[in-house]
Amino acid sequence: MLALPLLVGAAHAGPRWWHLLLGAAWVVGYLAFHAAGLWLRSRRKPRYVAPLRAYGLLAVALGGSAILLEPTVLVWAPLYAVLLTVSLVLSWHRADRSLTNGLVTVLATSVMTLVAQAPASPDMVAWWLAGTLAAYFAGSVLYVKTMIRERGNRAVYAASVAFHLTALVAVVAGASAVGEPTAITGLSAVVLALLAARAVVVPRRWPGARPLAVGLGELVASLALGAVLLAA
Repeated sequence: MLALPLLVGAAHAGPRWWHLLLGAAWVVGYLAFHAAGLWLRSRRKPRYVAPLRAYGLLAVALGGSAILLEPTVLVWAPLYAVLLTVSLVLSWHRADRSLTNGLVTVLATSVMTLVAQAPASPDMVAWWLAGTLAAYFAGSVLYVKTMIRERGNRAVYAASVAFHLTALVAVVAGASAVGEPTAITGLSAVVLALLAARAVVVPRRWPGARPLAVGLGELVASLALGAVLLAA
């Protein structure tokens, strides 16, 4: 979830050295965000101050350098400020594992596909790539909940299935609308159809699957979708 949107966005924009700096800032920024979440959930215990300070200072240095080289990325700053605030407030309330926080994280990481287009404005294909990744990751959040924290919850299961089917239709329609080749549209449909089938079958057929198995399944799904989007 952290790497794929940036890789896909950089591939679409045309990879350059700035993307390495952006990637470093993004990863270290995530580590600072994670440390801040731990600090808030612990009710500001001193043990988390050192990693928060170290990652935070490094993130400021790397992020500031990326902004100096491509100031146009600041157009995304208000959105990330809102998403960061919401997520940290949820961490303070120890709701970091909530569906809301999961979807906030999905939006934050998927938008990196568009950030990577700087200095140009994202074209329609970039928006489709970001939307496809957002649809996949949001579906992943729901699917994983049906397998672990919300196992046996019929409402969450129904929401997961409905979302996967809707995402399948939306992504395929979007691919056709932006002029993606038939092969890419077809491959996208195959991957998302398999994910929808998984969302329907696995929680019922293997409800006791271990988290490790669920995680490995997500890794395979991410690689498969990533291959299709990189080909696009």
